[in-house]
Amino acid sequence: MKFTRARRSGRGFAVVEITPLIDVIFLLLIFFVVSTTFVRSSAIEVDLPDASGAVDPAPVGIEVRVSATGDYAVNGQTLPDTGRADLLRGLARARDQSADSEPLLVIAADANARHETVVRVMDAARELGLTKLSVLTEAPSPAPDDEADDG
Repeated sequence: MKFTRARRSGRGFAVVEITPLIDVIFLLLIFFVVSTTFVRSSAIEVDLPDASGAVDPAPVGIEVRVSATGDYAVNGQTLPDTGRADLLRGLARARDQSADSEPLLVIAADANARHETVVRVMDAARELGLTKLSVLTEAPSPAPDDEADDG
């Protein structure tokens, strides 16, 4: 019995694994899809009104003005203190004097007023049962230096 060795014919084929390559390509594809911003062609366009010099008449109800310094004025009467108790008394007095059973509360706040002072008015209104509420924003009050420059 004679054993012979099998002859090798040339070199073997080089095997390239493409599974890791496909994984990397899918990861790159997911990264680019997630990081891309999309433009919506069906976006809603809103025409915002322009500011004009004419002032609409204030609606009938209770008006609370909040100054930039945090002072309150209910229907034109400045409250002596900025505390919660004085604000509740002023709003209750204005509610009792109102002819409407559910008066509209208009909060006219200076643009530089702290949000805390406006929220305090809202909390007091909720406590007194005033459910109709409107919030206005006014232009910032001129600084004392600006008034001196005008004259």
